[in-house]
Order: sequence, then structure tokens, then C-alpha cells
Amino acid sequence: MSEQKKYYIGIDLGGTFIKGGIVSENGEIVVEDKVPTESDKGGEKVMDNVAALIGKLLLESSLKKEETVGIGMGVPGMIDSKNGIVVFSNNLRWHHLHISEGVEKRTGLKVRIANDANVAALGEAVYGAGRDVDDSILLTLGTGVGGGIIVGNKLVEGNKSAGAELGHMVIAHGGEQCTCGRKGCLEAYASATALIRDTKRAMEAHKDSKMWEIGSLDAVTGKTAFDYKDTDVYAKEVVDNYIEMLACGIANIANIFRPHTVMLGGGVCAQGDNLIKPLQKIVDKEIFAGELGPKCPIAVAKLGNKAGILGAAALIMDKNQ
Repeated sequence: MSEQKKYYIGIDLGGTFIKGGIVSENGEIVVEDKVPTESDKGGEKVMDNVAALIGKLLLESSLKKEETVGIGMGVPGMIDSKNGIVVFSNNLRWHHLHISEGVEKRTGLKVRIANDANVAALGEAVYGAGRDVDDSILLTLGTGVGGGIIVGNKLVEGNKSAGAELGHMVIAHGGEQCTCGRKGCLEAYASATALIRDTKRAMEAHKDSKMWEIGSLDAVTGKTAFDYKDTDVYAKEVVDNYIEMLACGIANIANIFRPHTVMLGGGVCAQGDNLIKPLQKIVDKEIFAGELGPKCPIAVAKLGNKAGILGAAALIMDKNQ
């Protein structure tokens, strides 16, 4: 019977949508779909929706439940992965939700959960930009800054899975207010949210900025400053500051872990070399021992929106347990 279990279900639980897929042993997503999260209706409803999505995936793939090994889930927040509990999730407004037990009861399949950024890092380590190295770190630059640490091909989660909150490393004491309650966190400077905030501030302070060509502050995105950096001095200042602060955080991380690679995910990474080249130059200069020590290459994560599903599936694979 065990030889027939060749498929793994990966669930990426987000604030707006629950995305899921059935993944083969070689990392192919056989089928994927999504349903609304509806977190405002409470944890029980969300678990119902997870179970409904899994039912859809099995139906769409024509697979039987018995042909799957189990379910891996990436969930935002502080996760007790050993006991399958969401200890705290500010995005979903949950605390001490026994989500593994709830989904297991609804589906009859074993469930393993981890923080969503950790899961994405595992996906990149197994199937993406970190697959050829033993030690890698993923930073996701989105609404916040998430982090995932892989050492010796294993996910490092810390005590009760509460570690790896790289976005909440302070890089400017007493600096910008962070959503976590502290000031000066990397997230408060290197998230897409922070980039948009600083772009708006620059536009408000300089009415002659060419960035006003977009029409209004409401039209500002994480691309705006990058789009105008070559023609507008104020946009260039925003981009340069953003890269310097992100580089500070990466250099700190490199000094602690010295990974083979730091992978960056999130929409900001669509800037490619406009982001990576100046970032690498600063990090090379700032890391301990400089040119005398091992390099810390920075790469754009390869899996994009698939990292969550693939990493969640990898959670449930025997080789990663």
C-alpha cells in the first residue's frame, strides 16, 4: 500500500486565498486550485475551506485520498509545528488554533504545518534556487518581510518553531515603527509596504518629482520609484535608501549564518539586476572579512507563487521530516 502513496498535498494558507496543489515525488504540481480563506468567519470556517479545497484537488486530479501521503501546510504567524498549533497569527487574528488536528479530522489525512515563510524557504531549497546547496536563506519582500532558514538541508525553526523572524531584526534603533510593536525592524524598511510608504513621502515632499506623472499617491506601487530612478533624483534617493537598508539586513544575516546563498522573493524582485547588482555590491563590502571570507551570493527565488505549495508538500515528504 505504501508504494502507491506517491503524491503529497501542499496548502498555502493566505489572508485572502487558500492555495493548494497535489505534488508528485519529483516536484511536479499535478493540479492546483484555490478557495477564499474567509478568516473573518473564524478558524473553524477556514478549516472547512481547507478540507473543501483538498476535496476539489482530489476530484480534479482523479486521485483517491489513499494515494496521497498527507497534507503539508504553510500558515502565517507563530507556529508550533511539532504540535500542529497556530500559536499566534496577526494576519488571521488567531491564537492557539489546533489547525492540524482540525484538518486531520475533516480529511482523514495526516497534517504537518509550519510558518509560511519557512515553508517557502523549504520549497526553494528542495526545488528552486537553493536546490544545489546545503545552506540557504530566503527573504520574502512583500507586505512584510518573512524569513526562512535552511542549514544542512534542514529547516531551522527555533524553540517551538518561533524563530527565523528575520524581518523583525532591528537595523535602525528607534527607527520606523514596525507592525510587531518594535521600531527599526528590517520589515519597516525593506518590505514592499515600506517602499511604497517612502515613495509617497518623497512625492509629498517634492511636488516637482516626475513620479507625479502616475497621477496620484493612490497609484503608487512597489515599482514606482524603480520606474523613475533613472530620470528623477527623488525616486533614485528612495531606491538607493531601500537597497542600502535591505543590504544592511542581508549582511547581518550573512554574518550570523554565512549561507551558500540568500534568496529573495516577492514582487520587488521583478526588478532583477536593478535590485540584485547594487545589493550584492554593498553586501560584499559589509560582510565580515569582506573579500577574505566566503562570498554570500544573492539570487532571486525561482519558484514564485509556487514556493508555498511545493514547500508545503515537501514538509510531508519522508526525507524532510
